[in-house]
Amino acid sequence: MRRPGGLSTGRRRIVWATAAVLVVCGVLVWWLRPSPSPSPSGKITFATGVSTGVYERYGTLFKQRLARDLPRVDMTLQHSQGSVQNLARLASGQADFTITASDALATYRANGGKGASHIRACARLYDDYMQLVVPRDSPVDSAKDLKGLRVGVGEKRSGVALVTERLLKAAGLDMEHDVHPVRKGIDTMPKLLSEGKLDAFFWSGGLPTGAIERLAERTDIRLVQLGDLLPRLHEQRPDTRYYRAAVMAPDAYPTVQRGRSVKTVAIANILVTMDRTDPELTEGITRSVIKSRDQIGREVHAAQKVDLRTAIYTDPVPLHEGARRYYRSAKP
Repeated sequence: MRRPGGLSTGRRRIVWATAAVLVVCGVLVWWLRPSPSPSPSGKITFATGVSTGVYERYGTLFKQRLARDLPRVDMTLQHSQGSVQNLARLASGQADFTITASDALATYRANGGKGASHIRACARLYDDYMQLVVPRDSPVDSAKDLKGLRVGVGEKRSGVALVTERLLKAAGLDMEHDVHPVRKGIDTMPKLLSEGKLDAFFWSGGLPTGAIERLAERTDIRLVQLGDLLPRLHEQRPDTRYYRAAVMAPDAYPTVQRGRSVKTVAIANILVTMDRTDPELTEGITRSVIKSRDQIGREVHAAQKVDLRTAIYTDPVPLHEGARRYYRSAKP
């Protein structure tokens, strides 16, 4: 039987049956589809560096970015003396992620540091540049001229102290006997120099380092080249193979360099964690580091050097599985 202008009873039944089948299929697809992985959550600690250094500023900006990218992860920043202490805290479980210079990491592994074989990388970040700062009228023109002077060499457990000792050795000086070592960080050394309590200080950091920029505003200073030390530095291999020749461009510190470039030594920084760290969390952290380059780079110029194409080169440690997942899925 068929109503005027309508479907026959048989055709209506076919339509209803088809609709019912479609509804059932839709429910099954929804029910059987893979559930999305939950966003990583929990509390983590990120060890940075001294309060006015680049590590500390980078960590502060990264924490702000991570709050957007992984809102269920609560990151606490932890100040430290630098690379050497950062590795000890990571291995002991006091920190979950940290930044360290590649030379400090290699030395920690070579010395059989606690948990060294379990350290894994998330990304190669930016390079630190060794900077030897002296008053403008100082007679110091090379590291060998530091003999007998009061020299800021970095805090005891910092990467600065590690490199400084090797640079002085390359210059024919013993850090303990040929200079008067002052074991302070970048939060203290500029003030001591401006007050005449230091003759020079070494610093290893990204360019430009804010503390040195601020020092230049109140004290007439200059940078001493360190490029002549590289051949003798490499004679101390294998520990020194992570140092490369570098040039600080004139615009790194325009008022200090006055149009001149300065030859020096550079060391790569690496973001690291432990192999026990959750892969989902590590993948999310790695993604956020790479994606935040431009945002963080507006305030920390060194971060502009973070690059997806070079981030995977994390010698002397392998990538964490979670980081490897991210790089496999990412496109340059």
